[in-house]
Formats: sequence, C-alpha cells, structure tokens
Amino acid sequence: MTPNDTDNPRSPQTVAPLNRPQPIVESHDLFRGHNEILISHDGAIYRMKITRQGKLILNK
Repeated sequence: MTPNDTDNPRSPQTVAPLNRPQPIVESHDLFRGHNEILISHDGAIYRMKITRQGKLILNK
C-alpha cells in the first residue's frame, strides 16, 4: 500500500517555498514603548502582551 499526499502532514502544499523568506517584524516596532497592543484580524480583536519575563502572550 502506497501512502498518498493527504497521509503526509508535510505535503508540498503545507511547506513554505524556500525562495521566499518569512518577513521579520521587530516587536519594538509593533509595541512602540507599550507593553500591550490590540490586533484586528478577520473581524476579531486580539490582545498581544509582553509579560514581566519578556515573553509574548496572544489572547482573543
């Protein structure tokens, strides 16, 4: 029995193209001195926060 593409979680449809690097956005450019921002995505508002330990938390 031969596995098909749907059996493979890393099928070619799910792998990012190697010739297109993902853009990098610096967190200080997003937060601009604040420790919390609101992000609108697909009609919903998300809250991204920098914790005391310097980690990022995203909540809907």
